[in-house]
Amino acid sequence: MTTKLMNKREFLLKTTGAGLAMSMAQFAPLAFAQSERGVRFVLPNATGSGVDAITRAAQPAFSKSLGANVIVENQPGAGGVLGLQTLAKSAPDGSTLSLVSNNVVILPSVLKSLPFNMSTDFTPIATIGSSPLVIVVNPQKVSAKNSQELIALLKANPGKYNFASSGTGTILHLATEMYLEQAKVKASHIPYKGVGPMVTDLLGGQVDFGTLALPSVLQHIRSGALRAIGVGDAQRIPNAPEIPTFVEQGMPDYVVEAWFAIIGPKGMSADTTKRVHQGIVAAFDDPATKAAMDRQGNRIQIRSTEETATYFKSELEKYAKLVKAAGIEPQ
Repeated sequence: MTTKLMNKREFLLKTTGAGLAMSMAQFAPLAFAQSERGVRFVLPNATGSGVDAITRAAQPAFSKSLGANVIVENQPGAGGVLGLQTLAKSAPDGSTLSLVSNNVVILPSVLKSLPFNMSTDFTPIATIGSSPLVIVVNPQKVSAKNSQELIALLKANPGKYNFASSGTGTILHLATEMYLEQAKVKASHIPYKGVGPMVTDLLGGQVDFGTLALPSVLQHIRSGALRAIGVGDAQRIPNAPEIPTFVEQGMPDYVVEAWFAIIGPKGMSADTTKRVHQGIVAAFDDPATKAAMDRQGNRIQIRSTEETATYFKSELEKYAKLVKAAGIEPQ
């Protein structure tokens, strides 16, 4: 295995891949000075993304644990920059939060300029867990039923097939590039402005295949609208045991996942941050939320605020080096 390939594998290990606003029933305000206005989760992702599915599944429990109406507001665009910009400009009182994927620590390495500083303009509150990634194909466009057949098809038809991503430099883009390199095949990259339009065009046949978080496409896999080629975990996913891993299909180094976390604007007080963190722990300990996470295939392992801050810093530094090693040019 080449050093470059090892770097890409390291880059993608443990990584990653949402709308109408909704509100839940009113609860007595417990934590925030502005709870009468509700707590807004601004998602830098389109409806249908893994982040969106996770947030909406936990929404009722968040309303209870945070003591306020929880409103989910999707603000996709510019690779997540638009939603993050809204969060960065929000009051640091705990009334505006974001549930994000690992894309937020990739952004500074793949974009030449940002309207905020990822290291200093946000408050990392908690990393929540991770989601498995799956490569899917449109069965009307791609006849392959497994990894070996997909590789053979791509080798026999150089330049014919394309793959979608939620944006250049996102984990969904990089996960597919990793697969193509390990398989020693090529395909054309079609970047989209979020997971929602990406999935729409995959279903419609405008693009041939792509990598997605399992929660965002599991229903389409089970309906037959999309076909799963394999999952990027080392072992099969308990809630989708029918999907084989790439490891068992002859690619022992293809292990990829996406992590997700909750952040707030900079300047949140220690007390407010602590209250939000306690609310997060309670929400993901709620039986209904835990059942939803199990159905989606997500793994929940919440870090403390201190551990999360350290983790974000190390991830930002790591990706600055690994994106360069992977040959991704900032745009």
